[in-house]
Amino acid sequence: MLKNNRSKILFILTLFIAACISMIVSSTIGSETIPVSHAGRILLSKLPGMRNLVDLSAVAQSHIRILEIVRIPRILAAALVGMALTGSGVVFQGVLRNPLAEPYILGVSSGAAFGATLTIVFGFQWVFLGMPAISIGAFLGAIITIFFVYNIANVGMKASMNTLLLSGIAVSFLLSSLVSMAIALNRDQVERIVFWTMGSLSSVRISQVQVVYIPIVLSILVFVYFTRDLNALLLGEDDAVSMGIDVNRVRTILLAVASIATAFSVSISGIIGFVGLIIPHAMRLIVGPNHKYLLPSSILSGAIFLILSDTIARTVIAPGQMPLGVVTAVIGAPYFVFLLYRNNRKSYRGA
Repeated sequence: MLKNNRSKILFILTLFIAACISMIVSSTIGSETIPVSHAGRILLSKLPGMRNLVDLSAVAQSHIRILEIVRIPRILAAALVGMALTGSGVVFQGVLRNPLAEPYILGVSSGAAFGATLTIVFGFQWVFLGMPAISIGAFLGAIITIFFVYNIANVGMKASMNTLLLSGIAVSFLLSSLVSMAIALNRDQVERIVFWTMGSLSSVRISQVQVVYIPIVLSILVFVYFTRDLNALLLGEDDAVSMGIDVNRVRTILLAVASIATAFSVSISGIIGFVGLIIPHAMRLIVGPNHKYLLPSSILSGAIFLILSDTIARTVIAPGQMPLGVVTAVIGAPYFVFLLYRNNRKSYRGA
């Protein structure tokens, strides 16, 4: 673990640089290899005010189209989804004081899967604000589920954390059963439904990125604003109250915003597991539990992890596409088992 604050700040700056490099490198890899210098120019030209300052005359038009239509939307979507899931994971773990908490714990994934399944089963094809029907269905399913879970747990305008978690688990099981029922009754749509639930960015478009990036960025800013409150919650509810923090208000705001950020990310990516669970764990081992450093390091690491994972997903079996959720699970599950084993050994030695 990094001991002093200066080292932690340098580590965060290193992660930021690594995130920028991973975006450039990822944009060069695919069925058509694009030189790093050309990819860098194209990406630079997409920044506000830079289009007329970057010379693209030496760059092939086919390369520009590949990046603009396919790779840039996927890279940006991967970065945003990674940031949303890891930021939400940090918040859930901090608010619930449970290192095993993750962004889907309140039923967001099951709600999104049910909403997406309904749009597939009923064959909806409309588009709204650049978002296809399946993304809108997933988002609405996730949001309605969040609202439903909160209302089940809400007693006297105060939701118990245990009741909230149990409500989320119960609703998740119910919606998962309904998805399974829909699959059984619509065998011709099994492949589409299953592939979506495995998570993928293969069909994402820049219009979808434009819709979700503002709410995701605003959610992250809310998380940053409440870092002091998250640190206080780690000390316990009584200590947080003694520091002048309205615990119930802070919890409600953070859980609601984290759930909404997760809903927006799931709407364009499907269900991607382990990102919001293992990345905060790994960063906690490096920078410690202070959310002032844990949150930015987790968000940047989440972006890097998902960009690299998506690059693997679209190239490892090219010209085919591997579900992104499969890649993150293959990488994340063994690492999570290692973390559990490592913690158990420490506990055993301590005993």
